[in-house]
Parts: sequence; C-alpha cells; structure tokens
Amino acid sequence: MLGFYDYTVVLTYISLGISIFGMTRAFNGDFKVAIFCLAISGLCDMFDGKIARTKKDRTDDEKKFGIQIDSLCDVVCFGIFPIIICFCLGMRGSVSVAILILYGIASVIRLGYFNVTEEKRQNDTEEARKYYQGLPITSMTIILPFIYLMRRNCGIHFLFALNVAVVIVGILFISDIKVKKPQNPVVILLVALVALALAKMFHLV
Repeated sequence: MLGFYDYTVVLTYISLGISIFGMTRAFNGDFKVAIFCLAISGLCDMFDGKIARTKKDRTDDEKKFGIQIDSLCDVVCFGIFPIIICFCLGMRGSVSVAILILYGIASVIRLGYFNVTEEKRQNDTEEARKYYQGLPITSMTIILPFIYLMRRNCGIHFLFALNVAVVIVGILFISDIKVKKPQNPVVILLVALVALALAKMFHLV
C-alpha cells in the first residue's frame, strides 16, 4: 500500500478519524460530542510530534511524509472541522460565512508556510521546535470549547463572541509573531483546562 503506517504517524491518523466522526455529530446537532472530538484531536496533535521523534532512524522520505501528512490532517481537524461546528452553531449569515472563509484560507496558508519552513529546519537540525511562527492552528481546540461552554452566560451575544473569536484566531494564524511552544507543564495545564471545560459541558462537575 502507498504511504507509511508505522507508529510515528498512527496518532495523526487517529486524530483525523476522530475529527471526521465529530463532523458527523456536528451535522446532527450533537455539539457536545463534536467539541469533545475536537478537543481529543487537539490532544493527539500535541503528542504526535514527540512520538515521531522517538524513532531515530527515520528516512528522509518518512520525515517529509510526516510533515506533509501532519499538515494535511491539521487542515481537516483544525481548519475544516471548526468551520463546520461554527456553521452548525449559527454562523450562517453573509458576514459570518465571510469570516469562516477567512479562517479556512488562513489555516491553509499557515500550514503551507509551515511545511516549507519545517522541512528546511529539519534539514538543519534534529532539535524540537521551540517557537511557533504565528498562532498554532491547534489553538482552536482550546478556544472553541471554552466559547461553547460560556454560551449560556453569553445569551444572545454568543454568536457575536463566536464570530469575533474566529476572525481574531484566523488573523493570528498568519500574523508574523513568535509564540513559544508549550513545554510539559504548560501542556499539562492546557489538558487540565480542556478536561475541566468538557466535564462542565457534560455536567460532570
């Protein structure tokens, strides 16, 4: 079969599968499960790079494939998937659709640019990336669950807040800013915050 199927990319494939399932739930109006899937995809993405780097004997083809497949899956998981959730939540007016288009285009530009720079970086060093250039596309896996969690408190302002968040995040995707890559303590904090948000969403706390 074409492609690579070792443990270095399996988590990326799992993340994609979870996102596709989440899309089906969003279309059916089951937003709790859809956003849960988005968050889980984000958690998978946090660790797929670490897992890939544990294999020290990767060929050049495996490294290049890993870069490409990660970004292709990210476009679906953190570009298209949030767009579908937001559209199903009510972002359907002309302005809202324009914002979703901006978000989608920005996510593709960001990931395309990342592919070019990351391939060059990996040719120069085996070290893990310490900074992101622009807001990482996976940030929506943190932002969207919390906005959805606050929808009851926002009332009629929920859609306004959602529109503002999407347009800001989209612009930050392609802004020339440095964002420090989370280290282990920060990752644990983000995981805890997402877990708390999801627990509240499902009335577990």
